[in-house]
Amino acid sequence: MTVISGEEYLNRINQMNAEVWIDGKQMKGNISDHPAFSGVMKSQAKLYDLQQKKMDAMTYTSPKTGEKIGLSFLEPKTKEDLEKRRIMIQEWARNSVGMLGRSPDYMNTAVMSFAAAADIFAVEDNRFAENMRNLYERAKNKDLSFTHTFINPQVNRSSTYLENSAKVISAQTIQKNNDGIVVEGARLLATQGGITDEIIVFPTHLASVNKDFAYAFSIPSNTPGLKFICRESFRYKDSAFDHPLGSQFDEIDTIVVFDHVTVPWDRVFCYQNPEASLKIYSESSFYPLIAHQITSRRIVKTEFILGVAQMLVNTINVGEYQHIHEKITEVISGLETLKALLLTSEMNAKLDKWGTMVPDYPPLYTAISMYSHLYPRYCEILQQIGASGLVSIPSEMDFLSDVRSDLETYLQAANTNANDRVKLFRLAWDISMSAFGSRQSLYERFFFGDPVKMASSIYQNYDKEQSISLVETFLKNNCENASLFSKTQEEDS
Repeated sequence: MTVISGEEYLNRINQMNAEVWIDGKQMKGNISDHPAFSGVMKSQAKLYDLQQKKMDAMTYTSPKTGEKIGLSFLEPKTKEDLEKRRIMIQEWARNSVGMLGRSPDYMNTAVMSFAAAADIFAVEDNRFAENMRNLYERAKNKDLSFTHTFINPQVNRSSTYLENSAKVISAQTIQKNNDGIVVEGARLLATQGGITDEIIVFPTHLASVNKDFAYAFSIPSNTPGLKFICRESFRYKDSAFDHPLGSQFDEIDTIVVFDHVTVPWDRVFCYQNPEASLKIYSESSFYPLIAHQITSRRIVKTEFILGVAQMLVNTINVGEYQHIHEKITEVISGLETLKALLLTSEMNAKLDKWGTMVPDYPPLYTAISMYSHLYPRYCEILQQIGASGLVSIPSEMDFLSDVRSDLETYLQAANTNANDRVKLFRLAWDISMSAFGSRQSLYERFFFGDPVKMASSIYQNYDKEQSISLVETFLKNNCENASLFSKTQEEDS
């Protein structure tokens, strides 16, 4: 099978009939027809169609089968491969203006990075490494889509808390048998849960202190006992006028419940092995390769926000004010910094011990850390430019009613009519103020984890010795000589 079409994606997910709960009811029938899922699934389907349309730019030829494979699965071997991946990622990102944080290329990149370092999983059992490689081959050849979960329920976030409940809360292995391992409990936060082919489950921090949490696997979304419980949908209307982003790109987030789920042995990558659980992250190139994908998408998202901000300025004719120049320049500065960091990571890329060309991590980690502060600020800038215009936003139906003439008079703008003005301001509102927009802001703030912990990690791991050496050399060559000169002058006097 070559890369799939959007229709194939929709049909495949509909036929899976995964157990999905939303608004207190279990999903019945085609999930792509449900109002909460139809927008994002259609948007995802467009990505697959685009991939088929632009085969030369978005696929590569499999050396094993001769068929076309999505470039998001490509293991980079050269710097040129990293560039190809970036171009493809940003092609998809433009289709969703960067608002699909869990577009298929995100987890495709993760699967590729873990498969490239599959020998890590062989520490315990050689077949686990083979299982990881088999998943990668299956995912490439069938163009599979994935959700994932890395987080335990937030029962107690104290640094000293260890789960010790009579009832299992965080998903853990409770037994093994001839068929596989049995998992019981819950995990957060599977974005697009129930609307992908499979779910990948990897170790959490508890794996280091309790071997029952030291596991990793991938299973189909319709595995018996697997349940996805959705948050409220932020796709409140089908209208692209009223909810230009939420109607298309609301990626439902889910709680994942494992009710005595049996994971077949050929789906297991790690079992009760704390050492392998840590090495999965520390010795693979998962983090830099994922950070490369994330930063590529965020550049497109920032370009979009810059465009919206400048269109607000043009529409209400406030471009003469210096505080507006300062605000727009903030967005430009962030955008250009992200672009520079991404290109620097590619220029300084090196082969890792697995033979994968890996982008330089410090620039990417810097970009990730910065964006947790940049994105909320961008939303604030849109609010400051739009001001009351962001709440003077009648609906599409208002423009089709008897009050249209009033709206055309009182909501016209310096450089456009009322309809186009409101359409633009509703877009800015959907980025910066709506339920969808607030979720996006929270999402970008915590995308790679706690920003404070990320900053601490950068501090602890960044090589500062060259900078220290520069200061020491300066002090030795300049300040010591200056002290000697001063001392000589004192003796002469």
